[in-house]
Amino acid sequence: MAPAVKVYGWAVSPFVARPLLCLEEAGVEYELVSMSRAAGDHRQPDFLARNPFGQVPVLEDGDLTLFESRAIARHVLRKHKPELLGCGSPEAEAMVDVWLEVEAHQYNPAASAIVVQCIILPLLGGARDQAVVDENVAKLKKVLEVYEARLSASRYLAGDDISLADLSHFPFTRYFMETEYAPLVAELPHVNAWWEGLKARPAARKVTELMPPDLGLGKKAE
Repeated sequence: MAPAVKVYGWAVSPFVARPLLCLEEAGVEYELVSMSRAAGDHRQPDFLARNPFGQVPVLEDGDLTLFESRAIARHVLRKHKPELLGCGSPEAEAMVDVWLEVEAHQYNPAASAIVVQCIILPLLGGARDQAVVDENVAKLKKVLEVYEARLSASRYLAGDDISLADLSHFPFTRYFMETEYAPLVAELPHVNAWWEGLKARPAARKVTELMPPDLGLGKKAE
């Protein structure tokens, strides 16, 4: 019998990796429906019927269809592993929400810009814009200094227990750590210990296998 949960997308995408990580953490059986970006599968009518914006991922859970990776992640955990959302007290949930917002609006824009400039553009035959890299390295350095202070006071971002606030950082950090700017993380002891623990989780190790450092673009020159 086919799994009730289906995820549409390409696993190398950090946006697809986010819900896959949550599904793995929650022990949910799912099917990753293979799609080709190069073939434009995300622009086909059947996919646009699932997400009119033509972006991955899309999750089907029985009769429910969702898009937007953080919304999918919240749904998966709300249904299958609510403790990763801080469920139990309004205060714990609020702290998870705070650091999820920090990830989305402070960390992710800078880290993703560096990944695009340092990994993706060169693989697509483009040249990095070093001014963009430098600007975002400076931004990320300031964000990580805040993280270092936070993680010196608590084991994880939202408190002493791991949560989606931590897990949501995994997809882009996995690629960021392949750039020459990885020392920004490695040189901060509490941030580095947090990251090493995060990537060593069985769910993260499994998802990492689907995320080669070249995002699969190395063979796409065909």
